[in-house]
Amino acid sequence: MMSDILNTLDPQILGAHLQEARKARGLTQDAVAVTMEMARTTIVAIEKGERRLTAGELIKLAALYGLSVSRLVGRPQQIEALVPQFRAAWKPDAELEACAMELQKVAEDYLELERLCDRPLAKNYPSVYESEDGTPDQAAEEIAQRERNRLGLGDGPVPDLTQILESDIGLRVFKLSLPSKVAGMFAYSDSLGGCIAVNGNHPDDRNNWSLAHECAHFLTTRYQSEVTFLFAEKPSTRKERFAEAFAKYFLMPTNGLNRRFMEVYRANQRKMSLADILSLADLFKVSVQAMILRLEELQRLPTGTWDRLAMEGFKPRQAQKALGLMQATGKVTRLPQRYVYLVALAFWSEKITEGQAARFLRTDRVSAREILDESHKRSEVAPGDDLADLDLRLSEELV
Repeated sequence: MMSDILNTLDPQILGAHLQEARKARGLTQDAVAVTMEMARTTIVAIEKGERRLTAGELIKLAALYGLSVSRLVGRPQQIEALVPQFRAAWKPDAELEACAMELQKVAEDYLELERLCDRPLAKNYPSVYESEDGTPDQAAEEIAQRERNRLGLGDGPVPDLTQILESDIGLRVFKLSLPSKVAGMFAYSDSLGGCIAVNGNHPDDRNNWSLAHECAHFLTTRYQSEVTFLFAEKPSTRKERFAEAFAKYFLMPTNGLNRRFMEVYRANQRKMSLADILSLADLFKVSVQAMILRLEELQRLPTGTWDRLAMEGFKPRQAQKALGLMQATGKVTRLPQRYVYLVALAFWSEKITEGQAARFLRTDRVSAREILDESHKRSEVAPGDDLADLDLRLSEELV
Protein backbone atom coordinates (compact mmCIF):
# COMPACT_ATOMS: atom_id res chain seq x y z
CA MET A 1 0.00 0.00 0.00
CA MET A 2 1.15 3.54 -0.78
CA SER A 3 0.29 4.70 2.74
CA ASP A 4 2.52 2.01 4.23
CA ILE A 5 5.43 3.11 2.05
CA LEU A 6 4.94 6.74 3.08
CA ASN A 7 4.93 5.81 6.75
CA THR A 8 8.34 4.15 6.41
CA LEU A 9 9.95 7.05 4.54
CA ASP A 10 12.01 9.73 6.23
CA PRO A 11 9.90 12.86 5.52
CA GLN A 12 13.02 15.04 5.35
CA ILE A 13 14.55 12.89 2.60
CA LEU A 14 11.27 12.83 0.67
CA GLY A 15 10.93 16.57 1.15
CA ALA A 16 14.41 17.13 -0.27
CA HIS A 17 13.55 14.99 -3.29
CA LEU A 18 10.36 16.99 -3.83
CA GLN A 19 12.20 20.29 -3.57
CA GLU A 20 14.82 19.15 -6.08
CA ALA A 21 12.12 17.92 -8.46
CA ARG A 22 10.24 21.21 -8.20
CA LYS A 23 13.34 23.27 -8.96
CA ALA A 24 14.30 21.01 -11.88
CA ARG A 25 10.80 21.62 -13.27
CA GLY A 26 11.31 25.39 -12.89
CA LEU A 27 8.34 25.83 -10.53
CA THR A 28 8.06 28.14 -7.54
CA GLN A 29 6.51 27.10 -4.24
CA ASP A 30 3.70 29.57 -4.91
CA ALA A 31 2.90 27.95 -8.28
CA VAL A 32 2.86 24.47 -6.71
CA ALA A 33 0.65 25.70 -3.89
CA VAL A 34 -1.91 27.05 -6.37
CA THR A 35 -1.99 23.81 -8.36
CA MET A 36 -2.21 21.68 -5.21
CA GLU A 37 -4.81 24.02 -3.66
CA MET A 38 -2.64 24.38 -0.58
CA ALA A 39 -1.10 27.28 1.28
CA ARG A 40 2.50 28.07 0.35
CA THR A 41 3.46 27.45 3.99
CA THR A 42 2.23 23.88 3.57
CA ILE A 43 4.52 23.32 0.58
CA VAL A 44 7.40 24.77 2.63
CA ALA A 45 6.60 22.39 5.49
CA ILE A 46 6.44 19.39 3.13
CA GLU A 47 9.82 20.20 1.60
CA LYS A 48 11.35 20.64 5.04
CA GLY A 49 9.94 17.28 6.15
CA GLU A 50 7.75 18.87 8.80
CA ARG A 51 4.50 17.62 7.28
CA ARG A 52 3.80 14.15 5.93
CA LEU A 53 2.12 13.68 2.57
CA THR A 54 -0.95 11.63 1.84
CA ALA A 55 -0.81 9.07 -0.98
CA GLY A 56 -3.08 11.25 -3.13
CA GLU A 57 -0.91 14.32 -2.61
CA LEU A 58 2.25 12.45 -3.53
CA ILE A 59 0.67 11.11 -6.74
CA LYS A 60 -0.49 14.61 -7.67
CA LEU A 61 2.96 16.13 -7.00
CA ALA A 62 4.68 13.40 -9.01
CA ALA A 63 2.42 14.16 -11.98
CA LEU A 64 3.05 17.91 -11.60
CA TYR A 65 6.83 17.36 -11.65
CA GLY A 66 6.67 14.86 -14.51
CA LEU A 67 8.12 12.03 -12.42
CA SER A 68 6.99 8.59 -11.33
CA VAL A 69 6.10 8.05 -7.68
CA SER A 70 8.78 5.35 -7.46
CA ARG A 71 11.31 7.91 -8.67
CA LEU A 72 10.46 10.21 -5.76
CA VAL A 73 10.26 7.61 -3.00
CA GLY A 74 12.87 5.11 -4.10
CA ARG A 75 15.90 7.02 -5.37
CA PRO A 76 18.95 5.45 -3.71
CA GLN A 77 21.21 8.47 -4.12
CA GLN A 78 21.19 12.22 -4.46
CA ILE A 79 21.75 13.08 -8.12
CA GLU A 80 24.07 15.94 -8.79
CA ALA A 81 22.35 18.56 -10.90
CA LEU A 82 23.81 19.38 -14.32
CA VAL A 83 22.06 22.72 -14.75
CA PRO A 84 24.26 24.63 -12.25
CA GLN A 85 27.32 23.37 -14.15
CA PHE A 86 26.03 24.94 -17.35
CA ARG A 87 25.18 28.16 -15.51
CA ALA A 88 28.75 28.34 -14.28
CA ALA A 89 30.15 27.74 -17.76
CA TRP A 90 27.98 30.23 -19.71
CA LYS A 91 26.35 33.57 -19.13
CA PRO A 92 22.61 33.45 -18.29
CA ASP A 93 20.53 32.21 -21.22
CA ALA A 94 16.98 30.99 -20.65
CA GLU A 95 16.94 28.94 -23.86
CA LEU A 96 20.17 27.12 -23.01
CA GLU A 97 19.05 26.55 -19.43
CA ALA A 98 15.87 24.87 -20.68
CA CYS A 99 18.01 22.59 -22.87
CA ALA A 100 20.28 21.77 -19.93
CA MET A 101 17.24 20.93 -17.81
CA GLU A 102 15.92 18.59 -20.50
CA LEU A 103 19.30 16.87 -20.77
CA GLN A 104 19.38 16.37 -17.01
CA LYS A 105 15.82 15.09 -16.92
CA VAL A 106 16.25 12.53 -19.70
CA ALA A 107 19.56 11.38 -18.18
CA GLU A 108 17.88 10.94 -14.79
CA ASP A 109 15.07 9.01 -16.45
CA TYR A 110 17.69 6.77 -18.05
CA LEU A 111 19.23 6.13 -14.63
CA GLU A 112 15.81 5.42 -13.14
CA LEU A 113 15.03 2.87 -15.87
CA GLU A 114 18.33 1.13 -15.20
CA ARG A 115 17.45 0.94 -11.51
CA LEU A 116 13.95 -0.40 -12.20
CA CYS A 117 15.28 -3.07 -14.58
CA ASP A 118 18.47 -3.77 -12.64
CA ARG A 119 20.51 -3.04 -15.80
CA PRO A 120 23.27 -0.57 -14.85
CA LEU A 121 25.17 1.02 -17.72
CA ALA A 122 28.58 -0.59 -18.14
CA LYS A 123 31.22 2.14 -18.07
CA ASN A 124 34.56 1.82 -19.81
CA TYR A 125 35.92 5.26 -19.01
CA PRO A 126 39.60 5.97 -19.65
CA SER A 127 41.60 8.15 -17.30
CA VAL A 128 41.39 11.83 -18.22
CA TYR A 129 43.87 12.54 -21.01
CA GLU A 130 46.38 15.38 -20.70
CA SER A 131 45.83 17.72 -23.64
CA GLU A 132 48.13 20.63 -22.81
CA ASP A 133 51.31 19.22 -24.36
CA GLY A 134 52.19 20.62 -27.80
CA THR A 135 49.73 22.43 -30.03
CA PRO A 136 46.00 21.61 -29.85
CA ASP A 137 46.34 19.88 -33.23
CA GLN A 138 49.26 17.71 -32.10
CA ALA A 139 47.57 16.78 -28.83
CA ALA A 140 44.32 15.99 -30.63
CA GLU A 141 45.93 13.63 -33.14
CA GLU A 142 47.80 11.75 -30.42
CA ILE A 143 44.77 11.36 -28.14
CA ALA A 144 42.47 10.43 -31.04
CA GLN A 145 44.87 7.66 -32.03
CA ARG A 146 45.22 6.42 -28.44
CA GLU A 147 41.46 6.32 -27.97
CA ARG A 148 40.96 4.53 -31.29
CA ASN A 149 43.51 1.94 -30.20
CA ARG A 150 41.84 1.55 -26.79
CA LEU A 151 38.48 0.92 -28.48
CA GLY A 152 39.94 -1.41 -31.11
CA LEU A 153 38.85 0.76 -34.04
CA GLY A 154 42.03 0.55 -36.09
CA ASP A 155 42.28 3.36 -38.64
CA GLY A 156 39.16 2.75 -40.71
CA PRO A 157 35.82 4.59 -40.77
CA VAL A 158 33.70 4.53 -37.60
CA PRO A 159 30.46 2.82 -38.69
CA ASP A 160 28.23 3.97 -35.80
CA LEU A 161 29.75 6.50 -33.43
CA THR A 162 26.64 6.73 -31.24
CA GLN A 163 26.74 2.98 -30.62
CA ILE A 164 30.44 3.07 -29.78
CA LEU A 165 30.04 5.94 -27.33
CA GLU A 166 27.15 4.17 -25.62
CA SER A 167 28.20 0.51 -25.59
CA ASP A 168 32.01 0.70 -25.68
CA ILE A 169 32.53 3.75 -23.43
CA GLY A 170 29.30 4.00 -21.45
CA LEU A 171 28.21 7.56 -22.28
CA ARG A 172 24.57 8.65 -22.39
CA VAL A 173 23.86 10.08 -25.86
CA PHE A 174 20.64 11.85 -26.83
CA LYS A 175 19.24 13.74 -29.80
CA LEU A 176 17.31 16.73 -28.48
CA SER A 177 15.61 19.78 -29.88
CA LEU A 178 18.34 22.39 -29.37
CA PRO A 179 18.53 25.97 -30.64
CA SER A 180 19.82 26.13 -34.21
CA LYS A 181 23.01 27.87 -33.03
CA VAL A 182 23.87 24.94 -30.73
CA ALA A 183 25.60 21.87 -32.15
CA GLY A 184 25.92 19.89 -28.93
CA MET A 185 26.12 19.88 -25.14
CA PHE A 186 28.20 17.87 -22.70
CA ALA A 187 28.01 17.47 -18.94
CA TYR A 188 29.31 14.99 -16.39
CA SER A 189 28.44 14.04 -12.84
CA ASP A 190 29.50 11.06 -10.76
CA SER A 191 25.90 9.85 -10.47
CA LEU A 192 24.79 10.31 -14.09
CA GLY A 193 28.15 9.79 -15.80
CA GLY A 194 29.00 11.45 -19.11
CA CYS A 195 25.95 12.91 -20.90
CA ILE A 196 25.97 14.22 -24.48
CA ALA A 197 23.14 15.90 -26.39
CA VAL A 198 23.36 16.73 -30.09
CA ASN A 199 20.95 18.80 -32.14
CA GLY A 200 18.16 16.66 -33.57
CA ASN A 201 17.49 19.31 -36.21
CA HIS A 202 20.95 18.90 -37.73
CA PRO A 203 21.83 16.28 -40.39
CA ASP A 204 23.56 13.07 -39.39
CA ASP A 205 27.03 14.05 -40.59
CA ARG A 206 26.89 17.27 -38.54
CA ASN A 207 25.75 15.28 -35.50
CA ASN A 208 28.54 12.76 -35.99
CA TRP A 209 31.07 15.58 -35.85
CA SER A 210 29.34 17.06 -32.79
CA LEU A 211 29.48 13.69 -31.03
CA ALA A 212 33.22 13.41 -31.61
CA HIS A 213 33.68 17.04 -30.50
CA GLU A 214 31.77 16.46 -27.22
CA CYS A 215 33.62 13.19 -26.68
CA ALA A 216 36.86 15.21 -26.76
CA HIS A 217 35.59 17.28 -23.83
CA PHE A 218 34.69 14.11 -21.95
CA LEU A 219 38.16 12.67 -22.49
CA THR A 220 40.10 15.77 -21.41
CA THR A 221 37.94 18.21 -19.40
CA ARG A 222 35.41 15.81 -17.93
CA TYR A 223 34.19 17.94 -15.05
CA GLN A 224 33.60 21.08 -17.14
CA SER A 225 30.23 21.29 -18.86
CA GLU A 226 30.27 22.56 -22.44
CA VAL A 227 27.85 24.03 -24.96
CA THR A 228 29.25 23.88 -28.50
CA PHE A 229 28.05 26.52 -30.92
CA LEU A 230 28.21 26.47 -34.69
CA PHE A 231 31.17 28.76 -35.27
CA ALA A 232 31.21 31.11 -38.23
CA GLU A 233 34.98 31.24 -37.87
CA LYS A 234 37.60 29.07 -36.23
CA PRO A 235 37.09 28.54 -32.47
CA SER A 236 39.19 30.86 -30.36
CA THR A 237 39.96 28.93 -27.17
CA ARG A 238 42.56 26.17 -26.96
CA LYS A 239 39.94 23.79 -25.55
CA GLU A 240 37.62 24.30 -28.54
CA ARG A 241 40.47 24.12 -31.05
CA PHE A 242 41.51 20.83 -29.47
CA ALA A 243 37.95 19.43 -29.61
CA GLU A 244 37.54 20.38 -33.29
CA ALA A 245 40.90 18.83 -34.17
CA PHE A 246 40.06 15.69 -32.18
CA ALA A 247 36.85 15.25 -34.20
CA LYS A 248 38.86 15.55 -37.41
CA TYR A 249 41.50 13.00 -36.44
CA PHE A 250 39.11 10.59 -34.73
CA LEU A 251 36.67 10.46 -37.65
CA MET A 252 39.25 10.76 -40.45
CA PRO A 253 42.56 9.27 -39.23
CA THR A 254 45.49 10.10 -41.47
CA ASN A 255 46.59 6.59 -42.41
CA GLY A 256 43.11 5.22 -42.93
CA LEU A 257 41.92 8.12 -45.06
CA ASN A 258 45.10 8.14 -47.15
CA ARG A 259 44.74 4.44 -47.82
CA ARG A 260 41.06 4.69 -48.84
CA PHE A 261 41.79 7.69 -51.06
CA MET A 262 44.58 5.87 -52.89
CA GLU A 263 42.44 2.76 -53.37
CA VAL A 264 39.81 4.81 -55.19
CA TYR A 265 42.42 6.88 -57.03
CA ARG A 266 44.18 3.81 -58.45
CA ALA A 267 40.92 2.01 -59.23
CA ASN A 268 39.87 5.06 -61.28
CA GLN A 269 43.14 5.02 -63.23
CA ARG A 270 44.68 7.87 -61.26
CA LYS A 271 41.59 10.06 -61.31
CA MET A 272 39.40 11.34 -58.47
CA SER A 273 36.01 12.90 -59.25
CA LEU A 274 33.78 15.01 -57.09
CA ALA A 275 31.38 12.07 -56.86
CA ASP A 276 34.21 9.96 -55.44
CA ILE A 277 34.84 12.58 -52.76
CA LEU A 278 31.15 12.57 -51.81
CA SER A 279 31.31 8.79 -51.48
CA LEU A 280 34.35 9.08 -49.22
CA ALA A 281 32.52 11.61 -47.03
CA ASP A 282 29.60 9.21 -46.76
CA LEU A 283 31.92 6.32 -45.89
CA PHE A 284 33.58 8.27 -43.07
CA LYS A 285 30.25 9.80 -41.93
CA VAL A 286 31.41 13.41 -42.21
CA SER A 287 30.24 16.42 -44.19
CA VAL A 288 31.50 16.99 -47.72
CA GLN A 289 33.16 20.21 -46.56
CA ALA A 290 35.00 18.43 -43.74
CA MET A 291 36.22 15.71 -46.13
CA ILE A 292 37.45 18.14 -48.79
CA LEU A 293 39.26 20.33 -46.24
CA ARG A 294 40.88 17.26 -44.71
CA LEU A 295 42.06 16.04 -48.12
CA GLU A 296 43.44 19.50 -48.85
CA GLU A 297 45.32 19.29 -45.55
CA LEU A 298 46.75 15.91 -46.59
CA GLN A 299 47.68 17.39 -49.97
CA ARG A 300 45.45 14.93 -51.77
CA LEU A 301 43.42 17.78 -53.24
CA PRO A 302 44.69 21.19 -54.38
CA THR A 303 44.63 23.87 -51.69
CA GLY A 304 41.50 26.00 -52.05
CA THR A 305 39.36 23.28 -53.64
CA TRP A 306 36.50 23.79 -51.17
CA ASP A 307 36.61 27.59 -51.48
CA ARG A 308 36.50 27.32 -55.26
CA LEU A 309 33.55 24.93 -55.24
CA ALA A 310 31.67 27.12 -52.76
CA MET A 311 32.25 30.24 -54.86
CA GLU A 312 30.96 28.40 -57.94
CA GLY A 313 27.72 27.56 -56.15
CA PHE A 314 28.29 23.87 -55.40
CA LYS A 315 25.47 22.50 -53.19
CA PRO A 316 26.63 19.41 -51.25
CA ARG A 317 23.15 18.37 -50.09
CA GLN A 318 21.75 18.39 -53.59
CA ALA A 319 24.76 16.45 -54.84
CA GLN A 320 24.36 13.85 -52.07
CA LYS A 321 20.70 13.45 -52.91
CA ALA A 322 21.45 12.98 -56.59
CA LEU A 323 23.90 10.18 -55.71
CA GLY A 324 21.57 8.58 -53.17
CA LEU A 325 23.89 9.61 -50.33
CA MET A 326 21.65 12.21 -48.73
CA GLN A 327 22.47 12.63 -45.05
CA ALA A 328 19.24 12.35 -43.13
CA THR A 329 17.94 14.67 -40.46
CA GLY A 330 16.60 12.41 -37.74
CA LYS A 331 13.63 12.93 -35.47
CA VAL A 332 14.08 16.00 -33.31
CA THR A 333 14.08 13.91 -30.14
CA ARG A 334 15.55 10.46 -30.57
CA LEU A 335 16.12 8.35 -27.49
CA PRO A 336 18.93 5.78 -27.31
CA GLN A 337 17.98 2.30 -28.46
CA ARG A 338 18.97 0.87 -25.09
CA TYR A 339 16.80 3.46 -23.32
CA VAL A 340 13.75 2.42 -25.35
CA TYR A 341 14.56 -1.23 -24.64
CA LEU A 342 14.59 -0.51 -20.89
CA VAL A 343 11.22 1.25 -21.11
CA ALA A 344 9.76 -1.81 -22.84
CA LEU A 345 11.39 -4.16 -20.35
CA ALA A 346 10.03 -2.17 -17.40
CA PHE A 347 6.54 -2.08 -18.93
CA TRP A 348 6.30 -5.76 -19.86
CA SER A 349 7.68 -6.63 -16.41
CA GLU A 350 4.82 -4.56 -14.94
CA LYS A 351 7.16 -2.19 -13.17
CA ILE A 352 5.69 0.88 -14.87
CA THR A 353 2.27 1.69 -16.29
CA GLU A 354 1.46 2.54 -19.89
CA GLY A 355 1.13 6.19 -18.90
CA GLN A 356 4.55 6.14 -17.27
CA ALA A 357 6.01 4.44 -20.35
CA ALA A 358 4.61 7.26 -22.49
CA ARG A 359 6.27 9.80 -20.21
CA PHE A 360 9.61 8.00 -20.40
CA LEU A 361 9.30 7.80 -24.20
CA ARG A 362 8.26 11.47 -24.41
CA THR A 363 5.22 10.74 -26.53
CA ASP A 364 1.48 10.17 -26.24
CA ARG A 365 -0.01 6.91 -24.99
CA VAL A 366 -1.13 5.70 -28.44
CA SER A 367 2.37 6.13 -29.90
CA ALA A 368 3.92 4.63 -26.78
CA ARG A 369 1.73 1.55 -27.11
CA GLU A 370 2.84 1.12 -30.72
CA ILE A 371 6.49 1.29 -29.65
CA LEU A 372 5.91 -1.18 -26.82
CA ASP A 373 4.01 -3.61 -29.04
CA GLU A 374 6.73 -3.42 -31.70
CA SER A 375 9.43 -4.12 -29.12
CA HIS A 376 7.41 -7.09 -27.89
CA LYS A 377 7.13 -8.48 -31.43
CA ARG A 378 10.87 -8.13 -31.97
CA SER A 379 11.61 -9.94 -28.73
CA GLU A 380 9.33 -12.78 -29.82
CA VAL A 381 10.89 -13.15 -33.27
CA ALA A 382 14.51 -12.75 -32.31
CA PRO A 383 16.72 -12.14 -29.14
CA GLY A 384 11.92 15.14 -53.27
CA ASP A 385 13.40 17.97 -55.04
CA ASP A 386 13.38 18.30 -58.82
CA LEU A 387 17.02 17.87 -59.86
CA ALA A 388 16.45 17.68 -63.61
CA ASP A 389 18.06 21.03 -64.37
CA LEU A 390 20.74 20.90 -61.71
CA ASP A 391 24.32 20.87 -62.99
CA LEU A 392 26.17 18.99 -60.26
CA ARG A 393 29.40 18.49 -62.21
CA LEU A 394 29.93 15.25 -60.33
CA SER A 395 32.24 13.89 -63.00
CA GLU A 396 34.60 16.84 -62.63
CA GLU A 397 38.12 15.65 -61.90
CA LEU A 398 39.68 17.24 -58.82
CA VAL A 399 43.08 15.55 -59.09
